[in-house]
Order: sequence, then structure tokens, then C-alpha cells
Amino acid sequence: MRKFTLLLTFFVFVGLQFAYGQKRQISGTVTSADDGSTLPGVSVVVKGTTIGTVTDANGKYSIEVPSNAKTLQFSFVGMKLMDVPVGASSIIDVTMEADALKVEEVVVTAFGISKEKKSLGYAVQEVEGDEFTKARETNIVNTLSGRVSGINVTNSSGAVGASSRITLRGASSITGSNEPLFIVDGVPIDNTNYGNADYSGGFDMPNGIADINPDDIESVTILKGPNAAALYGLRAANGVIVIKTKTGKLGKPGKKQGIGVTFNTTTSFETALVLPDFQNSYGQGPNKDYFEFVDGTVGDGGVDESWGPPLDVGLEFVQWDSYTVDGAPLPWVSHPDNIENFFNTGITYNNNLAITGGNEKAAYRL
Repeated sequence: MRKFTLLLTFFVFVGLQFAYGQKRQISGTVTSADDGSTLPGVSVVVKGTTIGTVTDANGKYSIEVPSNAKTLQFSFVGMKLMDVPVGASSIIDVTMEADALKVEEVVVTAFGISKEKKSLGYAVQEVEGDEFTKARETNIVNTLSGRVSGINVTNSSGAVGASSRITLRGASSITGSNEPLFIVDGVPIDNTNYGNADYSGGFDMPNGIADINPDDIESVTILKGPNAAALYGLRAANGVIVIKTKTGKLGKPGKKQGIGVTFNTTTSFETALVLPDFQNSYGQGPNKDYFEFVDGTVGDGGVDESWGPPLDVGLEFVQWDSYTVDGAPLPWVSHPDNIENFFNTGITYNNNLAITGGNEKAAYRL
């Protein structure tokens, strides 16, 4: 009895293996639903396996599938992916439909006019508004650095009120401006920096575009090269940076729509990174035996120099603050930490409130 059971189990196992190992041939033709033409090069795969083939020049295919195959998958560029049940038929003809893919990228170029990117005769890149709020900068010009190819941004310090200079594809003029033209919602914006500096020092001021709030930006389109000047004239010879700001959206007519409120805040701290090294051994004056205070101006003896009498050796001189003691001499000592103590930790708060929504009669602008 035991031998009979073992023998029966063996035959059942072999039968199952034989049934599983059986294969059958499936063939058919793949056509397009648009015009009925055959589609060569369509990929035909037994779903869940690596068994597959492609249609020939006449759109015909033939594939050997396992007996347990359930689905054939048809794929072709520009067509919708199709899963077709195998069933019991040995002939499976398939009609594939076109897939409405978004292959045309549209950008805003001039005065709110949208054009297909591939139809433009100059290089274009676009930066979404979310990029300007991920790592916040007080000057949006700094945010473009590293996000656009061929762009060069030079900022004076990165602090609040600091200016930034931007060029596209390098400098094109020795004496004139090399910066691109900024357009905000169709309006040219002056990006001039009115700071001033010469050999004796100066001051820095923010460039004009720094007034734009990063939270108000929907998208930024960069038009590169002199060909972009055809849209905006000679001022655009160095390229154009088109900024589109956010706007409120109208609700559906006859339906109430609430107002959406978004609030965000950021806080940043900054300290002086590098301070110059100063010597604290000798004070102001042309030589070690003579000191003359001339109210901060440069006298004939070169009193702006620090080759004067040694400090911290018990000497006294009439100095700039001697008025506090009726003009009497004061100790001639060094102040090694006076520059470091002059700077405090800078704190910047950035709060932004955005309101969206409305009804058929009103909309709110961010």
C-alpha cells in the first residue's frame, strides 16, 4: 500500500510539472485607434515575467507564453499602456489609443504672453516660486545662484540691505552695464545699485529688485542671450529675467468660497565672520616720541598712522576724548577688543501673510 501511495504521488507531481511546463503560441496585429495603421516596434510582454517580443514592420507579433499566463502588456511611445487578458484564444489583435501627454512646455516671455518653449529662438529656463521660499534670501537675486545655468551672482555680504550683482553668460561690455533686464508682471524694473565706493571707503545699498518679496513670486523665467532683446529692445541685450507674481483666485459664480490665509515666519542670526588684525603696541602718530590729535583729520605729520608712542607703558596725552576731563591728558593705553565689541549679533525677522480666495465680486491679491 505504501508503494502504491508513493507511486501515485510521483505521477501526480510529474503531471503537474508537465502541465505547468506547457506553452502555447499567441499571435496578432497591433493597430492605431486614430487611423487604423499598423504599429511596428510595439513591446509585447507577458505581465510579471521577462518573456516578450516586439511587433514587426507590419505590426504583427507572435509570442510563446506559459499555460498559466494571464495578461499580455502592450506598450509604445505616445500610446496608452494596455493590459489584455490572454484567455483561451490564440489570436489577440489590439488597438492602441494615443496618450495625451503634456509634451509642450509653455513659458511666459513678454507682457504675460505664453509661448511654447521649443518655438523660441533663445535659451529659456524657469524657476518655480517655491524655490524662493525653501532657503530664504533677503535678496531674490541670491536665490537664483546655482539654480540657473550660465548665471553668475556676486553678493556683497548676503545681509539685509546688501546688494547683489547678476550676469547671464558673462560680461559683454567693458564700460556699460552687463546685468539683465528685470520685468515684473510686464513692467521693467530698475535694478540699479546706488551705493558708492572709492579709495577712501564708501557705502553699500540694495539693488532695486531686492524690494520684491520672495513669497509673492509665482515663477521666474530667464531669457538668455541677445536674441531676447527682440522682445524688450536694447535694454535686454544682456538677457531678461521675467518675474510673475501670485494673484488671488476667483471663486465659482453663485457659490460661496472661504478665504485661505497662509502665514510663515523665519528668524536668522548673523555675526561678523572675519575681523582684521590690528596691532596694539603703538598708537597714532608719525614717530614714537610725538603724538598730535587733529580731530580725526590728516595733519602734516601723518597723524593717521600708527607709528606713534608705545601703548600701555604709562604715558599720557591729550586725546580726542580729553574734553571729558577739561582737556587734561589721558592714559595712553590700548583697546584690543574695541572692534569686536562694536558688533552685536544681527537678528532678522521675516514675516509673511498671504490671503487667497474670494467670490464672484472680489479677489484678493497676495
